Amino acid sequence: MKIVLVGYMASGKSTIGKELSKNVGIPFYDLDEIIAENENASINFIFETKGEIYFRKVEHQLLQEFHQQNDSYILALGGGTPCYANNHLLLQDETVHSFYLRGSIATLVARLKKEKELRPLVANIPNEELPEFIAKHLFDRNYYYQQAKHTIAIDAKSAEEIVEEIRTQLA
Repeated sequence: MKIVLVGYMASGKSTIGKELSKNVGIPFYDLDEIIAENENASINFIFETKGEIYFRKVEHQLLQEFHQQNDSYILALGGGTPCYANNHLLLQDETVHSFYLRGSIATLVARLKKEKELRPLVANIPNEELPEFIAKHLFDRNYYYQQAKHTIAIDAKSAEEIVEEIRTQLA
């Protein structure tokens, strides 16, 4: 079984992916970790030294290779992954169960405020500007996120509740 999780940063893709993996016995992978390992550099370093175009090319290539070489996985995509190089087509692939973990702007702002230093994209954005920044990103990315076959609202839910919703959709 191939399960792909998409959503904005701090939507819980990695947390849910790890919990789901324990629950269903399918290995979990994070595309950003695969890229960092392949490039022997952090995502931040790749962006800073080689630029976003280079990063997006590597991201697309590794996503395609991973999908073709693995028969069973849970994969968390980066927040921007579906928006580039036709990566969103994977979400519609007949062999893939794709899930958009959709959070409200308020939920995403609250989560990102707690971990800003871990998120270079928002690290230097003042807290009062975060809602507008996130709203604009979600507007730009919504079409791509909506290509997922299932949407799970994450607001005010525990990881266990979200995993159970995903399991129900898989049944």
